[in-house]
Amino acid sequence: MGKTSLAALAGIALMVGATHASAAEIKVFVGGAMTEPMKEMSAGFTRATGHTLNIISDTTGSLQRRLRAGEKADLLVLSGPGMDAVEKEMMIVNGSRADLSRALIGVGVKAGSNTAPDLSSADAFKATLLKVRSVAYVNPAAGGTSGVHFDGLLKQMGIAEQMKSKTVFGTQGSEIATAIADGRAEIGITFSSEMIPNKGVRVAGNLPAAINLPTNYVAAISRSSANADAARAFIQAMRTAEGSKAIRASGMDPLSEIR
Repeated sequence: MGKTSLAALAGIALMVGATHASAAEIKVFVGGAMTEPMKEMSAGFTRATGHTLNIISDTTGSLQRRLRAGEKADLLVLSGPGMDAVEKEMMIVNGSRADLSRALIGVGVKAGSNTAPDLSSADAFKATLLKVRSVAYVNPAAGGTSGVHFDGLLKQMGIAEQMKSKTVFGTQGSEIATAIADGRAEIGITFSSEMIPNKGVRVAGNLPAAINLPTNYVAAISRSSANADAARAFIQAMRTAEGSKAIRASGMDPLSEIR
């Protein structure tokens, strides 16, 4: 992170009155697709403000269940529909929502492999699924957005029963990437941003547009937060040009910036 970016973060810290003497630990509940850019931004944010981040990455569904069970967090970064749900349940601070990124579901293969899934159309991809020996995706029971969507696609395509014997489930997108990298799955389906950090995986492309699920990720301050100002400062940091750069590097599109 360059000097200009650090200066911008320091400016954010001054705007909210943050000093190293009043530094806080921000507990962050983050959906898997946004985990990597959050980690990328955390070190520079800590240097500029003194605030540290305790990043807890899981599926949006699992994080919702933890909130409903009474677990406290300062900052939430969830899929748009997931945030809609917790907002209706009055779990976030009014007016604190901020759109951060848009993620697409991708198809990953082992780095260096000759596997080339046909992603030219929904029908072509269906034929690919029937040909491959194994497919990994997030178990829909875990509440992952990509897993619920892909499971529904298999049913819509009429091949859910045929795919059962060659399905490798994970509970998070990072586990799908691991299954691809270690050869347990010939292809894997999850948000591209969850596969890109794993050097053992090559993202072959995104699901065809007709069957993809563009998903917005949204930040908001939890009503249970004891560090709302620090959480707000990190939301602002994620909306700077440097935050947008981190989002793009993880294969997503930033939705807004503070210039």
